[in-house]
Amino acid sequence: MNKAEFVTAVADSTGMTKADAGRAVEAMLEVVKKSLKKGDNVSLVGFGTFTVRKRAARTGRNPRTGQTIKIKASKVPSFKAGKALKDAIN
Repeated sequence: MNKAEFVTAVADSTGMTKADAGRAVEAMLEVVKKSLKKGDNVSLVGFGTFTVRKRAARTGRNPRTGQTIKIKASKVPSFKAGKALKDAIN
């Protein structure tokens, strides 16, 4: 399911127009992005938790040349599914 299909599904499920559903989805994504950028976690009970994890600096290898390179430390977004979501899938 891509974003457009997701917006359509939200619109059908809630009775909203596609435009309103699109704005709601965009607003939700923006709130999650801003919260993660500040370093906060976003927990949606029954669905899961969005967090930011730190990835340490490491050495890697350029696949084209085989040369060893240094990869900087970075922050990466992470999602851990909640129990209700796991149970719904299984």
